[in-house]
Amino acid sequence: MNWNVLLDFSPLADNTDKLLSAFWANIRISVTVGILSIVIGTLITAMRVSPIRVLRIAGTFYVNTLRNTPLTLVLLFCSLGLSDTLKFRISNTSTVNFFWLAVIGMSIYTAAFVAESLRAGINTVPMGQAEAARAIGLTFTQSLRMVIMPQAFRAVIAPLGSVMIAMIKNTTVVLVASYYEAASLMKDMFEQYGATLPIFVGFAVGFMCLTLPTGFFFNWLAKRMAVAR
Repeated sequence: MNWNVLLDFSPLADNTDKLLSAFWANIRISVTVGILSIVIGTLITAMRVSPIRVLRIAGTFYVNTLRNTPLTLVLLFCSLGLSDTLKFRISNTSTVNFFWLAVIGMSIYTAAFVAESLRAGINTVPMGQAEAARAIGLTFTQSLRMVIMPQAFRAVIAPLGSVMIAMIKNTTVVLVASYYEAASLMKDMFEQYGATLPIFVGFAVGFMCLTLPTGFFFNWLAKRMAVAR
């Protein structure tokens, strides 16, 4: 066994600029998807608890469909369906267009998990809170926005953190939507240098640098914002 080749970290050093650029792509898409998925997930949650039956059915259908559909298929639909078949374009620049196609696919997918977490958070809010809101004349939308949702968010910060960590790791499959990021670079380096342990370790450490701080932040936030019962 050639240990010099097995423990050769020079491919990582020789591609530092590409590594930083690739992981920056993961960071950009993670932040954008994180924001959009929370916004969409909040709207879907509101639909699921709405007094209007049609909205409840639509919200439930959305969550059940997306949660049981592989992310790869969602991204393929965005890439082949929206882009190639329907000629949907956000930008004339291919890189920007592929970025937003990946963002759309990951956002609608992650939003289903955000919505399920938030619905669980709403279930932790005492019924008396909603009844008190109605008693003082608040509408459903007002009570949801000012009374129920703030408490629901505080109750599910830790589960939302887990959803965000899973989302960051899911960015490794956005190559399906033709967007180039860290996992794509790792594949190229495996083809160029061989599937060596140093390359694998380097990329694993890179993703740990993204996920571990995210987990620590959400754990800290959950303790700080915990709802006293």
